[in-house]
Amino acid sequence: MGYCLYGNDINEDISPIEANLRWITKTETNFIGSNIIEEQIKSGIRKKLIGFKLIQKSIPRNGYEIYNLEKELIGSVTSGTFSPILKIGIGLAYVDVNYLDTENIYIKIRDKFIRLQ
Repeated sequence: MGYCLYGNDINEDISPIEANLRWITKTETNFIGSNIIEEQIKSGIRKKLIGFKLIQKSIPRNGYEIYNLEKELIGSVTSGTFSPILKIGIGLAYVDVNYLDTENIYIKIRDKFIRLQ
């Protein structure tokens, strides 16, 4: 579902654009912070909230690190849990926007790298 949990997935330091919530942001009106939103829409952002599921049985937790194929740090988990329907770990993470369209993203859990989908 991808519902954001305030304090974990969104807070006063994260913009709606970074949190993938542009669809609820009224960009045609002025409000406190609207200039920042407009600038992010025009110039782009550096990180974005994504939903993911693990391909192996494990549970992602807040603060777990996300890496690319070269094992470079590209993000971190904000929330995660075990899905009883999918029978797999699922979560939300902020990831460098240069890695949004790749399947070569990994989470580090207890010194093991597990691929995300």
